Formats: sequence, structure tokens, C-alpha cells
Amino acid sequence: MAATGTPVVFVHGMFLHATSWASWVELFRTAGHDPLNPGWPGEPSTVAEARHEPDRVAGVGIDDIVAHYAQIIGTLGERPVVVGHSTGGLVAQRLLDQDLAAAAVALQPPPIKGVANRAPSSIPVGWPLLRNPANRRRAVSLTDRQFRYSHGNALTALESDRLYRQWVIPSPGRPVFELVSANLSRRSPAAIDAANPARGPLLMVAGGRDHSAPAAVVRATVERYRASSAVTDYQEFPDRGHSMPIDTGWRAIADATLAWMRRHLR
Repeated sequence: MAATGTPVVFVHGMFLHATSWASWVELFRTAGHDPLNPGWPGEPSTVAEARHEPDRVAGVGIDDIVAHYAQIIGTLGERPVVVGHSTGGLVAQRLLDQDLAAAAVALQPPPIKGVANRAPSSIPVGWPLLRNPANRRRAVSLTDRQFRYSHGNALTALESDRLYRQWVIPSPGRPVFELVSANLSRRSPAAIDAANPARGPLLMVAGGRDHSAPAAVVRATVERYRASSAVTDYQEFPDRGHSMPIDTGWRAIADATLAWMRRHLR
């Protein structure tokens, strides 16, 4: 398979709109790929609409998101590379495990089932949703202060606030509840066959200052994948937080993703 011309599907994470991938889409198209950045099921096409109609995504869970992107992939004619951020990184791994993707890049993903998240920094990230069990059925957004902690802690306050105003939308609370209970659930949507030898190449990317998906947790997931003979690579950006794909340093992450794809798509 040629590196250029390959479809690339971008999957965003919690609290960000699909259009936050716009710079990546333009770069990947220039590089010869056919990029798509569809939103989660029910997600309106603009940030303004998503903020105005939060109930359109209420109750959506991880399995719903995976099925939504699987359906989109089914219309492409060939397996794409899936690039996902945060919860979208878990979705990318699920699609790769199901042989629906030729390769996957998981940027700052939450842990898959079987990997413990004991990082204290991640507790304040999920607490705004988890403190009210009713949020499992609702769509919830972040305050600018909460976004600064969960995404923008490695940025200036000015840039964090700008990204908040530009991209943050309400997200379904259900995926957060599913993720925190993954290791207690027999049928968790965070379950992946880490030993699958037939899957395509996988790149896991972490940020050294990430509060939401701490690098130690991403590395623990990578170690679980060592049970497979398939390619599993890891790259860490020490000074980056959870805003990596959307802040002013996004190009370094995108270029590293493209370079990895060139090495593994032949």
C-alpha cells in the first residue's frame, strides 16, 4: 500500500469539536492523503451548534462512537489510517483491533482495560463529570478553568483561553464513566486484544506534562501491547500537555505522525 493517497480518518476526543482537526486535515491533504474529520454520532457540524444543542450527543458511549466510525470507514473502499486523540485514541485502537484500519495513531489515549490509572493528576479531570451519576446520561462541558487544568496546563493562560473559546463543546458523560469502570466490567468498551498479532502498526504518543492521559499510563498501555508481535511504537513529547493536537505546537506532532506513517505504510 502506498503511503500517499491513503485515507486518514481523524477522531477527536472529549470536549473538542471535529473541526479542531482543520490544520491537520489541510496538512495531510497537502501530503497526498485523503483526510476526513467526522464528528461523533449526533455531533452538529459547527462549534456554535454543538454548544446550542448539547442533548444531541447525550448518552453516547464508546461502543456507539466506534460503530459510527466503522460505518464511515465502510464507505471508503480501503482501510484508512485512523488518528485519534484522547478518547478518540481509544477508538482508533478499537478500530485497528477489529481490522478496520491499516494503521492507527493514538495521541494521549486513556488506558485500555487491564491497565490501571493511578496517576493523581487525572483525578480532577474526570471529577466534574463523575461527581454526579446523572451525568452518565447527559452532555457536559468544561469551564475555562477546568479546561486549563485538563488540556492547557502546559500553555500560557492566554492560549488556553483562546483554545477554550475556539473549540470546546459539551461531550457525552458516558465515556468517562465507562473508562473509570473498565477494569471492573466484564464487557468493557475499553477492552482490546493487546496480543492480537494480525493488527496493523500502532503508534502511541504521550505528553510529558499531560494531566488527562499521563505519560506513565500511556507507557503502561504500550507495555501491555508487547504481548503482540505487531508493530507498537511509542513517542513522547516531554513538555506537552493534553492540548497537543490543537495548540500552537500542533505541527511538530502532525509531522511526527506523517513521518511514522511513511515508515510503516508501504
